[in-house]
Amino acid sequence: MTHYTSLNAEGNPRDEDPEYEHHGGFPEYGPASPGPGFGKFVATMRRLQDLAVSADPGDDVWDEAAKRADALMTLLQPFEADAGESPAGRTPDLPGMGSLLLPPWKLTRYAPDGVEMAGHFSRFHVGGNGAVHGGVLPLLFDHTFGMVSHAAGRPISRTAFLHVDYRKITPIDVPLTIRGRVTKIDGRKAFVSAELTDADDTVLAEGNGLMVRLLPGQP
Repeated sequence: MTHYTSLNAEGNPRDEDPEYEHHGGFPEYGPASPGPGFGKFVATMRRLQDLAVSADPGDDVWDEAAKRADALMTLLQPFEADAGESPAGRTPDLPGMGSLLLPPWKLTRYAPDGVEMAGHFSRFHVGGNGAVHGGVLPLLFDHTFGMVSHAAGRPISRTAFLHVDYRKITPIDVPLTIRGRVTKIDGRKAFVSAELTDADDTVLAEGNGLMVRLLPGQP
């Protein structure tokens, strides 16, 4: 999970955990404001991901695409930054917080009693026959549980357990919602749960997990 100091949770995790800043050497990430160019770049890259798994041109087009991708890599490589310094993953206004690793979902509710995100999946996420790949959903649930833990004012934690029940096929290119919350706290442990639903509130998948507070020095 990623820690954002600008997201106001009820209570201060430092009150519960005086060593909050020192667990695993976690940097204290702040939200980034990279400007509109970064948002355009991320949106373009997401579309490029879709095309990378769906296009079927001839060899000459693939060769040209590889050359253009190589040119883009050459352009960006001199600006590679340390973890926590690039805008990817810490731009809350963008879908997936500007991280291409995360599905393009946005926070619609962030409160101590629960978190909600809205978004969709695209061709890039297909496992087969138009359905979202089963391995993508745990990524979404894990991201949600990290946000749930932080919104509840929990100290820096890592996922110790994650279980997903697949109730129905999750489709692409339709609006979806995920809602999660902390269900129980037991010392360092926070038990969490969430549901993924479609526009009709039909449950597509359910998840539950365990987030455990890091001890000093734990990575």
